[in-house]
Amino acid sequence: MSDEFDGKVALVTGASSGIGRATALAFAAQGARVVLANRDAERGEEVAHLISEGGAEALFVRTDVSDADDVERLVRATVERFGRIDCAFNNAGSAPARGSVVDCELDAWRRTLETYLTSVFVCMKHEVAAMLEVGKGAIVNNASVAGLKPVRSSPAYAAAKHAVIGLTKSAALEYADKGVRINAVCPGWVRTAPVEEALKRDPSVEERILEDEPIGRIGSPNEVADAVLWLCSGASSFVLGEALVVDGGCMLL
Repeated sequence: MSDEFDGKVALVTGASSGIGRATALAFAAQGARVVLANRDAERGEEVAHLISEGGAEALFVRTDVSDADDVERLVRATVERFGRIDCAFNNAGSAPARGSVVDCELDAWRRTLETYLTSVFVCMKHEVAAMLEVGKGAIVNNASVAGLKPVRSSPAYAAAKHAVIGLTKSAALEYADKGVRINAVCPGWVRTAPVEEALKRDPSVEERILEDEPIGRIGSPNEVADAVLWLCSGASSFVLGEALVVDGGCMLL
């Protein structure tokens, strides 16, 4: 896929760190013009600068994906700058609500669903509209293995991620004959900032994580980014509505 994305326009939300950052850099390394969206302007501009230093073109747009107006402005800014959107990775999220069904507060439930589910719907709503204007495009939504199996003490997050997969499949079916392919990626344990922070607080956490990882290690953001780029590439042209698991085997247990 060395020149797969040469000149194409890729939009990545949650692009300042972790999987989003790795994916934005991977798109740029393969020649894409990248639009980066997240709430932290300093970190977003930093990633945009890295891409520019590497010889690719980048645009940072400060965006809160839980704000529908922000998302609309993001897509509009992308089209105004580059004329179209070829690929989009809807990845942004923040700390989900924790606690059992009994303990989870309603406001926390609503915030988690807005951040992890409604944001994906709103992003797709505007991304698909832009892609239909040119008759093609590829969208990948970041779900999780938590969207495929039960999760203790995080009912809102599990519900949101299950729903992202359902939304992905429904949208994929709706636009299958219109040139827009929509899929999801389902990461397992990945060395993102929240995971690293948990490991620093309690090194024994890694041992417990590895009990769920037959491959014997925690994944890297780059490994998920590779899956996202594949789903956006011509190499996956017959893949539609897929929830692609990238988890080191934890779904096998």
